[in-house]
Amino acid sequence: MYTKEDVLEFVEEQNVKFIRCAFFDVLGTQKNVSIQPSQLKRAFETGISFDGSAVTGFNDESHSDLILKPDPNTMTVLPWRSIDGLVIRMYCTIYDTDGSLYKNDTRYLLKQAIQKAKDMGVSIHVGNEFEFYLFEQGTKNPMDQAGYMDIAPDDCGEDVRRQICSYLSAMDVEPEASHHEQGPGQNEIDFRYQDPLIAADHAATFRWVVKTVAQSNGLTADFSPKPLEDQPGNGMHMHISTNNNMEAFLAGILRRIKEITLFLNPGADSYLRLGQQKAPRYISWGYANRSALVRIPAVGTKRFELRSPDCLANSYLAYTVLIYAGLEGIENQTELMAPTDKNIEVDGGVFEHLPLSLDQAKEMASHSVFVKKYVPENVLKSYL
Repeated sequence: MYTKEDVLEFVEEQNVKFIRCAFFDVLGTQKNVSIQPSQLKRAFETGISFDGSAVTGFNDESHSDLILKPDPNTMTVLPWRSIDGLVIRMYCTIYDTDGSLYKNDTRYLLKQAIQKAKDMGVSIHVGNEFEFYLFEQGTKNPMDQAGYMDIAPDDCGEDVRRQICSYLSAMDVEPEASHHEQGPGQNEIDFRYQDPLIAADHAATFRWVVKTVAQSNGLTADFSPKPLEDQPGNGMHMHISTNNNMEAFLAGILRRIKEITLFLNPGADSYLRLGQQKAPRYISWGYANRSALVRIPAVGTKRFELRSPDCLANSYLAYTVLIYAGLEGIENQTELMAPTDKNIEVDGGVFEHLPLSLDQAKEMASHSVFVKKYVPENVLKSYL
């Protein structure tokens, strides 16, 4: 845990030249403003003003002045910008000019969801698996033709993944494992369980680092759900655990999954991936069953894997709606459907399915009382 005083002392003693104050629009796109060390104390105390009307989901010109205040606990050094003095980055909390927390800040929405879980005595942890392709820059040509868990020389992404993981470790983001995935030029990097806010912060840092490292190697990192028509898509599998009531928590998610799919799969291409090659579309769960929407590794395991989300999702908002759905399941003691051991993509006729298109997902979210309760109007409008 870093305090304001810790950060100010670090900046003074370690030759920090720039501070990047980062935040996110409602779609999860990272934004930032850079300040000089001389302005950091003021940023902590009174904040940095910016024009919210130009930011997706914040764009109310009659109420556009917003304030950024850096969160000292998110301070990290950028390892690729340290030649002439350090550059550090902090994620920011967004405020209205009256000092109130900004309700369309999805990072704030996640904090609220986590607090509700704590108030109910529920502790939640999230771990992610991220898939992405590496293409030759400016093309859709994969950097190699390797397959699942292949090694060099077939796997040409080994050094790039190593560089990504080294940078992440230097930024206090610890990957658990990395390997070549099934598609040509496709890679996967996995992370252990964290508090949901930390997991979302790390997800944002991860995507930024991957794109930066890829570019420095003459490559393009592509996180889109279906970059190549005839190859596996990219997922963002979420491993979720709770300290109690896991079955009711999962039942709540499955009950609301159709209504919240828009926030887990927010792109048109998201629906080209679902139903294809280990990207389940039928609402189901099973033990060690990767054709089911939710996989529990074994009987007695205290975690489950949700396999539908993709990397277009804003992790802050995705975790928010999942947490509220799970907590609703606990509050109502929703009964979990029976598990299945079938290959559901071959025989899924008895199961309900996720929305089959972005338009269907928008329709379900726009008519959902649950979504409107937890997703602010301006945020929802940005997805519709």
